[in-house]
Amino acid sequence: MPTPPAQPGLDPALDAAVERLLQASGGGHLVVAAPLGLGKPHRLLNALTRRIAAEPERRLKLLTALSLTPPDAASDLQQRFLGPFAERFFGADHEGLDYVRHMRRGTLPPNVHVQEFYMQSGTLLGSAQAQQSCTNLNYTHVARAVAHEGIHALVQKVAREPGGERLSLSCNPDLTLDLVDEIARRGEQRPLLVAEVDPHLPWLGGTAAVEASYFDVVLELPSSAPRLFALPRRPIDDADHAIGLYASALVPDGGTLQIGIGALSDALAHALVLRHLENDAYRDLLEALEPGYAESALVQEEGGVGPFEQGLFGASEMVNDAFRVLREAGVLTRCVVDDAEVMERLAAGRGTPADAALLEREGRYLDGAFYLGSVDLYRWLRELPAEEARRIGMTRVSHINHLYGGQERLERAQRRDARFFNTCMLMTALGGAASDTLEDGRVVSGIGGQYNFVAMGHELEDARSVLMCRATHGGAQHPSSNVRWTYGNLSIPRHLRDLAITEYGVADLRYQSDEDCVRAMISIADLRFQEELLTRAKASRKLPPDARVAPDRTPNTPEALAERLGAARRSGLLPDYPHGCDFTPVEQRLVRALGWMKERAGGRWSRLSMLAKALVASAPEAREELARMDLAAPRGLGQRMTARALRLALRETSH
Repeated sequence: MPTPPAQPGLDPALDAAVERLLQASGGGHLVVAAPLGLGKPHRLLNALTRRIAAEPERRLKLLTALSLTPPDAASDLQQRFLGPFAERFFGADHEGLDYVRHMRRGTLPPNVHVQEFYMQSGTLLGSAQAQQSCTNLNYTHVARAVAHEGIHALVQKVAREPGGERLSLSCNPDLTLDLVDEIARRGEQRPLLVAEVDPHLPWLGGTAAVEASYFDVVLELPSSAPRLFALPRRPIDDADHAIGLYASALVPDGGTLQIGIGALSDALAHALVLRHLENDAYRDLLEALEPGYAESALVQEEGGVGPFEQGLFGASEMVNDAFRVLREAGVLTRCVVDDAEVMERLAAGRGTPADAALLEREGRYLDGAFYLGSVDLYRWLRELPAEEARRIGMTRVSHINHLYGGQERLERAQRRDARFFNTCMLMTALGGAASDTLEDGRVVSGIGGQYNFVAMGHELEDARSVLMCRATHGGAQHPSSNVRWTYGNLSIPRHLRDLAITEYGVADLRYQSDEDCVRAMISIADLRFQEELLTRAKASRKLPPDARVAPDRTPNTPEALAERLGAARRSGLLPDYPHGCDFTPVEQRLVRALGWMKERAGGRWSRLSMLAKALVASAPEAREELARMDLAAPRGLGQRMTARALRLALRETSH
């Protein structure tokens, strides 16, 4: 990590901020905290880490999470796709985080230590430095843990109030407010607070707004700020859409919604929009997916399939594109105020005209702790009229993620009929879930707030926790079941089992015996793995010796699922990118083709078979696609074979 302290061209304001940070430690070991996600000031952190690395007598410990950095290509083919896309999407001026690049390569200097409680999913599995220094923490415990470290400074991006002087914590009020209060509660010295004003961050008031004097240093760099880090939207496949449809019927009108991140969350949001705006088509889809599901006791008692007349209230640690889509569709309309008595009267149907006036004046339809998503999400937040923006409450994670922050009565009243939707990597047949860690102990991401919301699903009388999980992984060539008998590292213990969803159905596990739980989980597993699970269950005395896999009218196979959803997929009712796409039409075709090739690259014989087929099979010319991948005029045998394989993949994935 080179770059000397007197770096040519360094902004004087940036250099001065680094000096203030170094002074904050009294010249010794410097401990700095930075928010997760968007709130990290990349330029300041890079200047600081470069300065520390150039002076071996100094030491830096950085406490943070979710250090967003564009992905690295793992192969020449990936680089051909990612290189041009990354420059266009993230911007040629994007300044990645030096310490992330060095952790990926194993070259982080010995006097720079980075400790994260949540990592960018899957990007640091190969980093010994990241794996050894990660901290396993519930989101609600982070402020206390960071305060325990005795930090000297906190650095954060902020937005400036249009036409005013106040600052907004904008994307990250999640931990800053809790951390400063926790340090004061401990009777310790307030850390140096350094803000960098980012003109791209949306102004959001309410709890997120502070006076400029809240920060000791307010940094406004003269050079233009890079665009905000956005998440490229992933395509939604048959399994994702099926899970979203099943989940959407478990949401009661007038309830509360928490949604995690990823393709399954996008699929859920799309299904909720269909339910609200195209109800007849939505009901037909449910019937095609699973005959009788809409009329089942589970849906009738816990959710519904009608349009949203009362609307939903969002209370989610992460504000993502799903909430933007639901607001724009008229689903996210139930508002709350911070008055327990008013909320209790409204829930009981005894609201007064004064209550209605208070809702109109102060009501919020969405509370969140941080936001992260697409370029469209950031544009939406920036362009909201002031009257609309005030109805979004960006606030402390202690308020969002649990009930025990001192306002339990209010939070219970606001979060009526709550549904907490989260994604996991796999589940056990006994109802446990793995969401953040591989069986060998390597951390994929982090527990974040998932445990909090699962627990809250049980603490609130009318709430449910819903874990969404694809039935398999590994693709068509090397499938593995995501419903396992046992797993070494569970994020959610089986005693918190509740509702589980795969593309093959819903398992209601709450209050069920182990036998009933196992039967329900086997019923939503892929057909290819059901007998194995049955055998393991019998051997473990969880099922009787004569137990059998229950017959199913809708076979649990990818082929049968594709047939059931085929008409809706072809008509565009269930598109690959329902909330917008960041890829060009050519890139969309390449995404499908590259995915097909990846599935067949898992083993030597699979690769050889694919290449052999590419040699003899007729394939489209694919001029645009090959030009986009710089393979229009391949050089050498390797590039010619790659081009032929790509043309084959494009043929196989065309639809």
